[in-house]
Amino acid sequence: MSLEETESTEVAEPTPSEQAETTAEDLKPKPPPKMAPRGIRTFTVCRQSDESGVSGEGVVIEGCELASGHCIIHWLYPPPRGGIAIFDSLGDFLKVHVEPHPSNKTIITFEDGEQNTY
Repeated sequence: MSLEETESTEVAEPTPSEQAETTAEDLKPKPPPKMAPRGIRTFTVCRQSDESGVSGEGVVIEGCELASGHCIIHWLYPPPRGGIAIFDSLGDFLKVHVEPHPSNKTIITFEDGEQNTY
């Protein structure tokens, strides 16, 4: 072996700060970190009528349902920014803003094309 080959195959010893922990507890396998589920499902809310006369007819809300079940809605009224609300679930949102107003004939349309009419 030549001197060049010897030099290229040498491995530097790790310094004490670079050495891995070797206590028994550090070497045990650990479960993966606990993380919330991932994924967002978007939807629009269309009112065919406006019982209250406040938000209007047509698409009045854009929203998303998180994998955790939380629901975030963006009211498109009043312009220019509208408003944001966060609910613990899509069901909670429906109980407050959709189900009490059956005469609005609300249609919720999800990004995959699923539609629910109330």
